[in-house]
Amino acid sequence: MKNLAEFITSDADGDFIPVKAFKTSEFDAYLEKAPEAEKNILNIDGFKAGLGKVYLFKNTKGLVTKVYLGLGDEFNANAFGALAKALPKGEYEITTNIPKNQIENVYTFFLLGAYVFDKYKAKPLEDVKLYFPDDVDIKKVLLTAQSVCMGRDLVNTPTNDMGVATLGDIATNLAKDLEAKVEIIKGDELLKQNYPLIHAVGRAGADEPRLIILHKAKAGAPKVAIVGKGVVFDTGGLNLKPGSSMGLMKKDMGGAACALTAFRILCGLGLDIDLKCYLPIVENSVSGNSMRPGDIITSRKGISIEIDNTDAEGRLILADALSRASEDGNELIFDFATLTGAARVALGPDLPPFYTKSQKLAGEIKSASDKVIDPLWQMPLWDAYIDDFDTQNADMKNSGGGFAGSITAALFLQKFVDAPEWVHFDVYCWNPKDKVARPMGGEIQAVRSVVEVIKNRFSCG
Repeated sequence: MKNLAEFITSDADGDFIPVKAFKTSEFDAYLEKAPEAEKNILNIDGFKAGLGKVYLFKNTKGLVTKVYLGLGDEFNANAFGALAKALPKGEYEITTNIPKNQIENVYTFFLLGAYVFDKYKAKPLEDVKLYFPDDVDIKKVLLTAQSVCMGRDLVNTPTNDMGVATLGDIATNLAKDLEAKVEIIKGDELLKQNYPLIHAVGRAGADEPRLIILHKAKAGAPKVAIVGKGVVFDTGGLNLKPGSSMGLMKKDMGGAACALTAFRILCGLGLDIDLKCYLPIVENSVSGNSMRPGDIITSRKGISIEIDNTDAEGRLILADALSRASEDGNELIFDFATLTGAARVALGPDLPPFYTKSQKLAGEIKSASDKVIDPLWQMPLWDAYIDDFDTQNADMKNSGGGFAGSITAALFLQKFVDAPEWVHFDVYCWNPKDKVARPMGGEIQAVRSVVEVIKNRFSCG
């Protein structure tokens, strides 16, 4: 991935090519008053200022003299994500008046749209630079965009290069870079220290399962926790997935990628919080020592769980991690997990559901989601479904059956949380096709909303 800082410039003396953004209705009005030659060209080429559409207006020498960008029906900062890959080499300046509350979004999406995953296949981009004015907090924009792209890289990297040990090393090295403390519990030490579910899920993998805890300490500050599901590959275990369902399972560590992304941004912002990040990292593999359907395992919290389906493994490792996060006295816990296909059936890949009992927190998340354009949708923690986990052999089983799968998964997790406020995000972490500012492949979801919530609550000064 090219350094995102190379896509921006503050050199006010540059000879910039103007970028003018139009809503569809505005462009129609503009076209009526445009010079006849320009009007004819645009009509012939059929540019209508649709969302993310870019038109390069060239002179008789074939050089771009101005750029038109379509915003769609209303101002949408996502549209600016189309620029980096559509523009030829040059330096550009946005000449449209941007609403004040959208300035950071515009430059963030411009950089997110520049992302390419080129680790295994060269995908050169043009040398494009966008001028940013003084009223853009470019350090914050870069911190956010670079962190999200780091997370995208983690999700996109195949498991042969992003196994349990590698993801653990990445987390550890990130902590060192951020001057954070690291606690690592792995292999049989998980059993000795009472993390039986993490051990059970990961023991069949080639690398030892582990729980990694990053801690950016701040004495006396409110304690905030981020928890991320780190299943580096999910075969389904002995309840083996069909091949059609296994192809994208490198992304089953997307929750951990989201958590690391959030941790990096929050540490960079220097907020008044004592921050911990909990990463249970495993591979749900098949071997002679795989956990079996019918096994009963007592969790860290003391709740016995009958394994009804080995492919419902993410909630198991999260259960032990959430128990530890609760024990550590965190007053606000966020967890990210690529947990259920049911969430995708209900809301599709672009709109992750979230669950919380705190309507105050839900309101903050909704407001943050709207502000930073990070789509989320609240779903209910419908307590009446908790009996779907009933079994005669243990306190509960790990699968709630065929109905309301995302809701029942959240209800399962809730059993292991003892904190004043908690929210669960059932993220997909994948773009099935290219969209404006969201290239096909790994994606980081819900993080920018969570950062905004925490920033609003705990900003220094």
